[in-house]
Amino acid sequence: MTTLKLRFPSALLLIFTLMSQSLSWAQVQNYPNKPIKFVVAFPPGSATDQTARLVATQLTKLTSQPVVVENKAGANGFIACEFVAKAAPDGYTVLLTTGSTHSANPSLYKNLPYDPVKDFAPVTPLNFNMFILVAAPGFSANSVKEMTDLARANPDRLSFASGNAPSRIGGEMFKMMSGTKLIHIPYKGAPQALTDIMGGQVSVGWSDLKTAVPLVQAGKLKALAVTGRERLAILPQVPTMMEQGFPEYELSNWVGAYLPAKTNPEIVNKLNALMRTSVTVDRAAHEAAGGQILLQSPEDFAKLQANDAATWARVTKAAGMEME
Repeated sequence: MTTLKLRFPSALLLIFTLMSQSLSWAQVQNYPNKPIKFVVAFPPGSATDQTARLVATQLTKLTSQPVVVENKAGANGFIACEFVAKAAPDGYTVLLTTGSTHSANPSLYKNLPYDPVKDFAPVTPLNFNMFILVAAPGFSANSVKEMTDLARANPDRLSFASGNAPSRIGGEMFKMMSGTKLIHIPYKGAPQALTDIMGGQVSVGWSDLKTAVPLVQAGKLKALAVTGRERLAILPQVPTMMEQGFPEYELSNWVGAYLPAKTNPEIVNKLNALMRTSVTVDRAAHEAAGGQILLQSPEDFAKLQANDAATWARVTKAAGMEME
């Protein structure tokens, strides 16, 4: 009887283990077999939102499963990140975000409600792009030099809007390199920031290309500079910050996808392949506003995140920014 009592639980444990492994295998093989939710950390109309919707459309076609986009904007991406970090690690809740939440925020905020490394499984970056410095058409400065002179002549009179961490860094870098003072005005996202710039409530702002370029092309915003090493093919008349007296000024940001930590690595890899195919198929649409495709393995994406976090830490320290 004693022998039977020892063997019976052991047999049950073995059965449960095999059942669990079988279930796990089936989940991976059948993935995805129900709707997927893309949780976007920024508002509708932002670069992240536009990317998410393009990928969702193609992923739906590839998998025959609906991909729903849900914007959970606000609090510098905290709301969306915390939501996905606590979601079931089954591959059906995907965070679409940028380097703002996973590389920059750790250097800007003392207390994050999520851990950018421990709470997430990186899937792949999708694209990256430079930023563009914009102002209202009636803004008196027409170049970075004129803007610098205006800021020096009117200390604490000019302001800059930010809709995410990199756009905040953009303003702080300019202040540091130019020796000027600009008042920082934070917003939920780039669309709201640009609305107030167009309305004259804020002087200038650094914005992602996908959100700002159509407004520049429509004459609703004036472009003063781009933050890459080269000019944009779609706005060849707009010089870089480097061309205008700031040789070390370079600013870019990526959009990427994450799953909750502890998601089965095979599901992570399967979603990685599906998303990369979705972007490749729709490459022209992704590049239409000047963004550059960036697709990587989960392992390389984790390295990109870590390297960028180290860069942001150096920049925020050099700019003398205090953590909030």
